[in-house]
Amino acid sequence: MNFFDAIILGIVQGLTEFLPISSSAHVQIASQLLGLDQMSRPQLTAFIATIQLGTEAAVVIYFFKDILRIAKAWFISLFNRASMTEGQRADAKMGWLVIIGSLPVVVVGLVFKNQIENQLRNLWIVAVMLIVFGIVLALADRFGPKTKSIENLSTRDGLLFGLAQALAVIPGVSRSGGTISMGLLLGYNRQAAARYSFLLAIPAVVASGTFEFATTYQNLAPSDLAATGLATVVSFVVGFAVIVGFLRYLSRGSFLPFVIWRLAVGFALLGLLSTGALVA
Repeated sequence: MNFFDAIILGIVQGLTEFLPISSSAHVQIASQLLGLDQMSRPQLTAFIATIQLGTEAAVVIYFFKDILRIAKAWFISLFNRASMTEGQRADAKMGWLVIIGSLPVVVVGLVFKNQIENQLRNLWIVAVMLIVFGIVLALADRFGPKTKSIENLSTRDGLLFGLAQALAVIPGVSRSGGTISMGLLLGYNRQAAARYSFLLAIPAVVASGTFEFATTYQNLAPSDLAATGLATVVSFVVGFAVIVGFLRYLSRGSFLPFVIWRLAVGFALLGLLSTGALVA
């Protein structure tokens, strides 16, 4: 992988991580189009997990004040809950909900690690998942009542968000797409669903990215390590800009453009695979 490839993949990762269109699918498709077939599937999985650290760094910085406030309230709740204000109780609750919502993806990731890195990295699966979960997002956005704010989040709903996030181990589902769809189906408004989706992704993505990098970097050539580092930086810059724009867009726009994009890419990918232009 050269630096040009790294920059392209970093841009793709940054553009797609927070939009409900599946960053892993787009990075995998882009890597095929760039002719990076020499990368093994475990290497590609490790690369994707590592550059996701760049986009998660963007989330941490964007929500930094919120994260600090939530973490502080959570620690206070462990030792001195009686002295907490209503705002601190709400923040502590959010801390617990992020922890609870992160459990399903941890379990799924550990149990199915081999399948995730190998069998599921198949472009036929990616294409089908882009289409199927595009339709799910369309239905959720169309029929979800969208009346709840993030303050209404319950333990049950947090766990259901987490189960939806666990589905994102399948390329093409989309971490944000799955969790946002679940939020809409549960009645949360678009911004609330997206906000919790972003917060919920931080522990899982940081943990998986760090683990994948620590366990696979020794198998990568120095040039690949340098390219991975460059792609991570690019994904951070692009990802931060996308967060800002996406949350502003959701105050007035629907998810229809992303549904159309998912369906278009999914059917185009099926066409390319059927003609042999791409290999699964």
